[in-house]
Formats: sequence, structure tokens, C-alpha cells
Amino acid sequence: MADLSLQILQVVDKNNGVENTLDTPEFKNVDANTLQSSLTSLWAKEMITFKKIETDNWILSKEAEEFLVSGSHEIRLLKEVLLAIEGLKISDVNSKLGQVGKLGQGKAFKNGWISKDGDKLVPKVADLPSDTVVEQLKTIKETGSLSDKNELSDLKKRKLITLTKIVGFKIEKAKNFSLTIKEYETDITSDMVATGSWKDATFKPYNFNSEGLYPSSGALHPLMKVREEFRQIFFSMGFTEMPANQYVETGFWNFDTLFVPQQHPARDLQDTFYLKDPVAAKKPEDEQYWNDIKAVHEEGKFGSIGYRYPWKEDESLRMVLRTHTTAISSAMLKKLAEDPKPTRLFSIDRVFRNEAVDATHLAEFHQVEGVLAGYDITLGDLIGFMEDFFSKMGVDGLRFKAAYNPYTEPSMEIFAYHKGLGKWVEIGNSGMFRPEMLEPMGLPKNLRVLGWGLSLERPTMIKYGVSNIRELLGHKVSLDFIETNPAARLDDDMVGST
Repeated sequence: MADLSLQILQVVDKNNGVENTLDTPEFKNVDANTLQSSLTSLWAKEMITFKKIETDNWILSKEAEEFLVSGSHEIRLLKEVLLAIEGLKISDVNSKLGQVGKLGQGKAFKNGWISKDGDKLVPKVADLPSDTVVEQLKTIKETGSLSDKNELSDLKKRKLITLTKIVGFKIEKAKNFSLTIKEYETDITSDMVATGSWKDATFKPYNFNSEGLYPSSGALHPLMKVREEFRQIFFSMGFTEMPANQYVETGFWNFDTLFVPQQHPARDLQDTFYLKDPVAAKKPEDEQYWNDIKAVHEEGKFGSIGYRYPWKEDESLRMVLRTHTTAISSAMLKKLAEDPKPTRLFSIDRVFRNEAVDATHLAEFHQVEGVLAGYDITLGDLIGFMEDFFSKMGVDGLRFKAAYNPYTEPSMEIFAYHKGLGKWVEIGNSGMFRPEMLEPMGLPKNLRVLGWGLSLERPTMIKYGVSNIRELLGHKVSLDFIETNPAARLDDDMVGST
């Protein structure tokens, strides 16, 4: 490193500075990190100043390198078509060119070089045109770029080139510039104190701008930061957290107690994960509750006409990964029937749906759920409470739309205006639990229960500017994203940001 530092000083002195080390022959083959280390050492001694210069550089893929030797796929295909006197049979393309023929056909058709005549490919040009793709690739290999952005974009789409960053440095002289490097003392030793030599020594100045080494430690995931903010909102409003760590439920608690019919699409294999072992659970100990749930489905009870279908015990006892935390809410409300009184409960935990994974959906996600029980409360209380609850997240001016849920009536979807998207977006679902769900539990008729829920992932993605849910959860998550993002604050940015 000492030799490199001296070389840097000599080049800077010779050229009165360096505009870009990438264009300087002496540094062309020097690794950027090694060069930066020497530059930093000289900068600390105030001998030079330097500035990093990042340049886009396109490099050829392995396939593109093969183009330089053999030509592009479309040119190679056209050669064969021109050589075939009566046209090239489509069935012979693979035998002559393999995968090259298949890849080259699309471009050759697009360029107007060939056409289809029955089962043959025939030429539409008399001579072989110049291979512009190869010419473009040669230019990129020599210069690292192309002047035509459209050509670059086309080559990138074909995966023939990839973008990399190359780092260079601009270097200038500083006040202590010299062709010799003076060594500075870094510590006062006991010998210096004893001999008094510290008085004549030159010490390396402290760099008070250096941040030092960041301690290695764990970090909360952004999802957990938003979760904690939700928890604090619930606690501030007098809610108690439900025990929601039971991921496996029976169809009885996950569906039947919520008045979801056994023929409902949500209970299909396409929407729900069912366990293979064990397949079924034991019947609940409360025989009367079991019989009341069966009756309210089959023939109706408690003033309801029911669904009028043969309710099956085997279907009710099937083991499932819970599709919503409302299964926990149902169990907690059944327990509340032992001592009926106004109560406020919430849970934030994982649920599972048999869904195709894409940018906005996962088979596993978190549900935020609140339950509020009170005597003679109404739909107006639900709307008022929703406005109060969401205002604590910085979300005002809600809109409500009538909806259908099997276990709530009336039911409402909750919408808020998203300033970044410029439209109203659904942020939750809500409703009043049906008598068919509450009365079999033994709750008084005038003890009504409000419920609402929303996902944890959507507000987290909005808050942290994540557009693809797979960048928030799963193997594509950046550890730097987790470590460097600040704690969440559910303010106006929740709906106002992009």
C-alpha cells in the first residue's frame, strides 16, 4: 500500500491532479477498493482530496460473447433459409440449428427477413443483411455503452447485456501535499513521556467525522415495528390482547362457529390448507354448544332459518391452518359468555390461505383484528369507533361500503383516500357479529359485538415504500433494509405516501 500511495502522489504531481483514475494508465488495473484505501490514508494526512466517480458500464453475457463468434440467432437462421433453395422446412429448423433456430425466428419475422409459406420458412430478402446486433455488442465491449438508449434497452430485454458500476476517482492536491509520506504518531507511549520526545512528535489528527464501527446486533423487522405501533394504539384505547399463537384450528372453530356454511368456497382445498396428520380433532366438550351450532346450520335456531343443508360432523372436525384470527375471537367470545360484560379484545398474528404468490399476495400473512362487545351498541357505534381507531394512524375521512360476510350483518368495507395513488383504497373490513354466531355461545341478546380487521402487510408496505410483498417477507428480503429502516410512526404518511 505504501508503494501505491507514493505512486498516487507522483502521478498527481506529474499531471497536477487526476481527473479520473479510470482514464489514467497507472491505475487502470488497480482494484477500486485498494485504490480507495490508499487515497483515504493520504486524505487523512491532508496530502490530497479525492472524489468518487461512478460510471455505468454494460458488459456482455455469455450468450452475447457467442454472438461475436457465430453471429446473432436471427442472422444464423436467415443464412439457412437463404441456402435452402425451396425454403427451409419448419420441422428441419431444430435439427439444423437447435435452440438457436427457435430463438431466431421471432426476430427474423419482426425484421421482415422471412415469412411462412405453408410448412416452410422462405426469405423476403435477397442478400444477407449486416448483423447490427453483433456490431452493437462489439461497440459495447469496446466502450461499455451505446449512444442509442433504445438499442441498449432491446439488448437488455434479450438478456445479452447487464449493467455494472465501475468506480473511479478524481484526485487533487491538498495543503500538505508532498512527494514523501511523513509517518505520524498515533499514540503517546510511556517511553515518549519518560524521554519527553512527545513534545517534538507529530501526531495523526483525529477524524471527528468518522462514524466508527457500527456494533453488530439484531434488528426488528419493519413488519414487527408496525405491529408494535398497532399494539400501542389498541392498548391506548383500553383493549386486551388475545392469545393468538394457535395456528392450527378445527373447521368447527374456524368456520362453523362463525356461521360459515360447509359448502362455502373458502372451505375448498383451493383456498384452505388442511392437515394430513392428524386429519381430524375430537368433538368439543360442550355438547350443547356443538348441537346448537349444528342446528343453526341445518334447520335454523335463535330466530334464524339457517342454511337448510345436512351439516356433517366430519367436515367440522377437519384440522386446518387457520384462515383468519376470527377463530380466536370466536373462542374468546364463547368464554365471555361465562361472565357477560362489555369488553375490548384484539390480536395481531399469522393466518394462512392457499393462494398463488405474487407481488401483493402470500400464502401466509398477518391479520390485525379488533373485537368490541357492549350492551345495545349499534352500527353507528361501529362507524364512530372506526373513525377514532384509524385517526390514531393518521387516516381521516373514511368511507364505508356495504359488504357481505357470513358472520357479520350488517357488514362494511372501509376505504381511505390514498394521495400517492390518487384513489380510494380498501384498508379493512368490519361488521356486527350475527345472532347465529353469538346466541349459541350463551351471550345475552342485547350484548352486541363489533368486529373489524385489516392486514399488517399493506400498511407496512405503504409506510416503507415496498411495492412487492416478496421484498418484505421471504428469501428476497434485504438484511440492510431491515437493519437501517427507522421505527414506524403511523402518521399522515400511512395513506398519503406512495
